[in-house]
Amino acid sequence: MACAHYYHCAASLIFRSDTGPRLGQILTLESPQSSWLGTELRVSSCSLNLRNHVPVSRRRPLAVTVSVSLPTAKPERASPGQKFPKWSSKAIKSFAMSELEARKLKYPTTGTEALLMGVLIEGTNLAAKFLRANGISLLKVQDETVKLLGKGDLFFFSPEHPPLTDEAQRALDWAVDRKIKSGDDGEMTTAHILLGIWSEAGSPGHKILSTLGFNDEKAGELESLISKPGCTDD
Repeated sequence: MACAHYYHCAASLIFRSDTGPRLGQILTLESPQSSWLGTELRVSSCSLNLRNHVPVSRRRPLAVTVSVSLPTAKPERASPGQKFPKWSSKAIKSFAMSELEARKLKYPTTGTEALLMGVLIEGTNLAAKFLRANGISLLKVQDETVKLLGKGDLFFFSPEHPPLTDEAQRALDWAVDRKIKSGDDGEMTTAHILLGIWSEAGSPGHKILSTLGFNDEKAGELESLISKPGCTDD
């Protein structure tokens, strides 16, 4: 007489719901006997509350750190006792957008082209309005950027804060110098960033602006605009 054999197989099914409890169902399959007619299977189930037994992992939100200022290579530019000028909130936001755009394009650094796109992405600032009024839009700048620099490596992951290129750093430093020399107590604006980009002849940002029709005459118009008393980044 053949001996009876028993086989046990447990399987867990987890049903996830955002509002209800998480339930598991354990299925136990038993084979009490085997014969030439086949195997008889009996299935039993029970409900199990897994709320206190199964750790629930939640995705952490993407954290983006935004600086309260812009980097400068020489913070000692201001004379002793002279207050260092502050950047406008829109200039700071534009800079943050330029870093994100560099990451989006899979570029390892934040260049003058990214600074230019950041100004246009923020969109509500003085420089962005001036550019759009002269036919220079974000889409056009993005297209020219890809034509000039190409697309980044699909599998490359940019750092959270792609470092500035030397040209981009000099553009920001030019903006700081321009503001300090003016003696104006107002904030540094996106217009200062734009003029700083234009000052870096040969940089990607300068080349893109030139291709899209920006020139020394328009730079002079913008310079005159921000020289007016009470000019803000709006």
